[in-house]
Amino acid sequence: MQGGSEETSANYADTICAVATPPGSGGLGVVRVSGPGVPEIARQVTGCLPDERHALLTAFCDAQGNLIDTGIALYFPAPRSFTGEHVLELQGHGGAFIQQQVLNCLLELGARLARPGEFSERAFLNDKMDLVQAEAIADLIGSGTDAAARAAQRSLQGVFSKQVNELQEEITSLRVFVEASIDFPDEEIDFLKESDVIDRLDRVMDHLAELLGSARQGRLLRDGIVLAIIGRPNAGKSSLLNALSGQESAIVTEIPGTTRDVLREQIDLDGIPVHVADTAGIRETTDRIEAEGVRRARQALESADIVLLVEDAGLSDSETGEPGIELPSEASWIRVHNKIDLIESGESEVGDSESDAPEVWISAKTGQGMDTLRHRIKEAVGASDRAEGSFSARQRHIDALKRSRRHLQSGRDAMQQSQAGELLAEELRLAQQALGEITGEFLPDDLLGEIFSSFCIGK
Repeated sequence: MQGGSEETSANYADTICAVATPPGSGGLGVVRVSGPGVPEIARQVTGCLPDERHALLTAFCDAQGNLIDTGIALYFPAPRSFTGEHVLELQGHGGAFIQQQVLNCLLELGARLARPGEFSERAFLNDKMDLVQAEAIADLIGSGTDAAARAAQRSLQGVFSKQVNELQEEITSLRVFVEASIDFPDEEIDFLKESDVIDRLDRVMDHLAELLGSARQGRLLRDGIVLAIIGRPNAGKSSLLNALSGQESAIVTEIPGTTRDVLREQIDLDGIPVHVADTAGIRETTDRIEAEGVRRARQALESADIVLLVEDAGLSDSETGEPGIELPSEASWIRVHNKIDLIESGESEVGDSESDAPEVWISAKTGQGMDTLRHRIKEAVGASDRAEGSFSARQRHIDALKRSRRHLQSGRDAMQQSQAGELLAEELRLAQQALGEITGEFLPDDLLGEIFSSFCIGK
């Protein structure tokens, strides 16, 4: 898939350009250019070809010699650049008009506007990084917590890729053994039958299982989880949102039905981004506005990973009643008994219940039991308390690891049941190919376009 090396780059006839800094006004604006036309464009814009990797304070002029801006020009010749091509960075003033003028000049000189993620895509295709590292750039830019940023940095440094490559090597070694045994059937010893091939296969599968667990943790750090807070009016849902977020995000009153719409807040739960939806109290009502809030509350449940069903701990089961909520089948849910500060026992103990859901007794007002609730939320999504060493991962990585695991399991079954070495060899090949999709060694072109289309323009 990847077409270059450290000393060569893929051949692109066109030169691309884009603004690399965010839209709006600022002190600095960076315009990036990459491709074979960079040396000539640099001479046209700055009057010379800047020395390699040396900052040049110069005027930026258009094709007619008219002054556009004054700033710093940096030149990175191929292959010693981010993309593996000739790269020029023009660092000028951050006004939107000025940056557009620079872009217009570059377009007039033969460059074209880059597609989203095209700079990173060219870096990948020129073997400057693998696909996991390229994706980590976007993950680092979009990280919303400190843990997510550190995880993205580790993926960018190659931590995830290294583990995938190690797994690839283990499968390669096993493939060599199995295929050699098939190629020499006349030997007196049946290598496949009398060897430890099943034990070796089991060790590979254990390694893959560990990597899959780490990838799931990495996906949580990247994507976070969607948490919906539901329950009857005046159960303390908005107070719970405020307690989780650590700020007065929602209006809290003693009047039932205060929350009429879905309130959304993002919180940091030990490094995991949690997208919280505080919903309107669910009950039958003739109030059209409140009824719309109830409808939206039910709608918010459909995308939830975790549902907190909040109840007033001071009310009996008969008083609480069932809220008439149909919980999504794929979501985990926790029954939260709130307002324990208003009852005599005030203990954070699990009470008797016919529910299969975990139960937590809390006071959103005083904070009692909140640490337990946070732990239960993390537990419900399989989050680890050890964020150190984690790397960022995406759902496609997890899907590829799962496919690889299925192929390994199928090969193991074929080997154990019928000594089918040929089937084992084929399943090992398919397992390896699935892993290759993670780093980009094997990847359909349409998937490559889909991945990079989600990147920022100019990156």
